[in-house]
Amino acid sequence: MESVGALLQRFIDHHRLIKYNEETREIAIKNWGKYNLNRGGKPILDCVKSELKEVKDTLLIQWVGEGVSNDSVRNVYESYYDTSTIGGQKEKEKEEEKENKKEKQTTDGEVGQSVVTEEQLIFLTKFYDENIQRASGYICECIERMARENDPALVYEAMKITVLQQPNKPMQYMEQILANWRKDCITNVEQLKAKEERERKKQATTIIPVLLPKA
Repeated sequence: MESVGALLQRFIDHHRLIKYNEETREIAIKNWGKYNLNRGGKPILDCVKSELKEVKDTLLIQWVGEGVSNDSVRNVYESYYDTSTIGGQKEKEKEEEKENKKEKQTTDGEVGQSVVTEEQLIFLTKFYDENIQRASGYICECIERMARENDPALVYEAMKITVLQQPNKPMQYMEQILANWRKDCITNVEQLKAKEERERKKQATTIIPVLLPKA
């Protein structure tokens, strides 16, 4: 379930190829109509009408329908939403995209890493491949994503911890480590080292009761 959730989120946020309504539990694939509804005809139109009647979120119908090239099929899609709102919807999507870019720039500024270099990705991928497990294509994508969402130096620190712990699911383990650090507002290695130093001092000052033998 964790892997499915991660892949689903990647196709929603990164690739922007699907949309998911959590309330109605409906998934829309952006280019499905583009590649599967090229031909019209009564049987096709009847089938499309029958299927679209079951869709609860009409915004998903609009999102897919805009990519349908066949006029007769696209007309069926458009009958399920007000085409006069398309312009407004596109403007809204543009505004959301601008906001997402601003948020990403803010995050990049906080961690001091706006662009991940090719050398950093090669280093992280090689370390993972040699010390944890074989870095498949999917693993390489995950490492790149983590390096873009966090300070690459923190990703390296998470990898070193993972090597020592040797968990059954190393990628999920690394994700959890990074998530915990973000929760503690740790965005760079200096902050991580400072936190570790505070914890060491706290442990050193902890009084441990000692049971002395009876006289």
